[in-house]
Amino acid sequence: MNFTLKVLGTASALPTTERYPSAQVLDVHGRLFMIDCGEGAQMRLRRAGVSFLKIEHICLSHIHGDHIFGIFGLLSTMAMLGRSSKLNIYAPESFRPTLDFFMARFGEGILFEINFVPLEMSVPEVLYANRNVELLAFPLNHRVETFGFMLREKMPQHNVHKDAIAEYGLTLTEIGTLKRGEDVVRDDGTVIRNEEAAYVPYVPRSYAYCSDTAPFPELSVWLRGVSLLYHEATFPSSMEEMAEKTFHSTTLQAARTALEAGAERLIVGHYSSRFPSVDFYLDEIRSVFPSAELAHDMDTFEIPLRRYGAAAGPTYE
Repeated sequence: MNFTLKVLGTASALPTTERYPSAQVLDVHGRLFMIDCGEGAQMRLRRAGVSFLKIEHICLSHIHGDHIFGIFGLLSTMAMLGRSSKLNIYAPESFRPTLDFFMARFGEGILFEINFVPLEMSVPEVLYANRNVELLAFPLNHRVETFGFMLREKMPQHNVHKDAIAEYGLTLTEIGTLKRGEDVVRDDGTVIRNEEAAYVPYVPRSYAYCSDTAPFPELSVWLRGVSLLYHEATFPSSMEEMAEKTFHSTTLQAARTALEAGAERLIVGHYSSRFPSVDFYLDEIRSVFPSAELAHDMDTFEIPLRRYGAAAGPTYE
C-alpha cells in the first residue's frame, strides 16, 4: 500500500544547475499522480525510474511557465511510447487554449484519450475517487488562478477480531455489518458493539500540495490533519515584503500554515534562484514547526502506514 512522493523539481521561476522547476509524482496504492510539470520533467521522470505510461493523472496548479513548460514534451513522449490508456489532466480553465494549441500543432500522433477537467472551485472538491483514495483540489492565493491538491486515503473497511467471530458466533451477514463500521443488532435485542468486535486497521494517510500561494486563513482549515504537507517557501523571512508583492510565501508563513493545520510533517520547496543554497531556510521553518524538512530535487518521501493509537512515524507495511 504505497504512499510515496518523488520530488522532481524544487525551483521557482528560474531553474538552476541544482534545481529543476516544479514537478512531483505521487504513488498511491500503485496509481501514479503527477503534480505540475515544469521544464525538464520527463528527464527527471527517467532518472527517477518512473514509467511515463503508468501516470494516470496530471494535476497542474496554474499556467505559469515554471509549472507547465514540460507538458508538451511529456505528452509527445507518451505518444511515441505507444500510450493507449486515458490520461486525465486537471488544470485551470485557462489551460484549455494551451492544450488545444498543442493538439492542433503536435497532436497527430497522440492516439490516447486526454480527458481535460477544468478547475473552477472556490472550496475543496473531489476530482477523482476510486475504492481506496480520492483526489481533491482547492483554490490558492496567487497572481493568477491557482489551485492546490490533496490525495487522501478513504477510511478503510473495519477488520473483525478473530476471537469475536467465535465468541459471538457471528454469521457472514453480521461480519459484513461490522466491516462497514456498524453495530450488530440481533432479533432478540442483543447488540454487538462495533468497537468491541472490530477495529480500523490503519490511519488514512494524506498528502497536500500548495504552490504557488500567499497565506490566507481558509488554507489551514482545508489542510486540517494532513499527514504530509508540501508548501512553497519561495523566500526567507527577511523577504516578506517581496513575498507579499508576488503572492508567494516565506519560510515562516509556510511553517505557520502547517502549524495551524495540525499537519504531521512539512516539506518546503519552490526556492528563489537568488539563493544557491537554502540550508538556512530550515532553521527559520523549524523555529515554528519542528517536524519540517527541505525538499531537494530527486528526494523521496514515504508516508508510512500507521495503526490507530500509534505515534506518527513507525511503519507497519
